[in-house]
Amino acid sequence: MSQGLLWIPLLLVFVLLAALGWLERRRQTLFRQWSEGSELAKLDDSGGAQLRDGVLVWCSFEAGQFQDKGRFDICRLELVELMALASGEAPLTDESQGQCRLRLVGKDLQMDVPFADADRARRWGNQLMGRARCDL
Repeated sequence: MSQGLLWIPLLLVFVLLAALGWLERRRQTLFRQWSEGSELAKLDDSGGAQLRDGVLVWCSFEAGQFQDKGRFDICRLELVELMALASGEAPLTDESQGQCRLRLVGKDLQMDVPFADADRARRWGNQLMGRARCDL
C-alpha cells in the first residue's frame, strides 16, 4: 500500500509535464499560422514578432491566442538601439546577454520590441536596418 502511494506524486508530475508540453506545442502551432508568409519571424519567451510587407508586428501569447502589442513601418525606421528590458534608458554593450528590447526610432515614432535573447535581438536589429535601407 505504501509503495503505491509513492507513485502518486510521479503520476501527477507526469500529467503536469504532458499538459505543459501540449500548451507549448499549441503555442508554436498558432505562431506558425500567425507568421505564415512573413519575411522575418521570431517566437521566444517574451512573445512573437514578424516582418511582412515592410511592417513589423509584435505580439504576446495570452489566453490561448496572440494579442498584437504594436506595429512599426520599417520604411520610417531611422535607428535601432539595444536596451535593457526593464531598467534604464542606456543602450546595452556588445557583451550583454539575456533579456532586452529593441528600441525602434522613426519619424515621430519610438517603440520597444521585447526579446528573450540579446544575440538574436542584435541580428534582428541589423536585418531591420538593412531592410529599411533597401526600401529607401
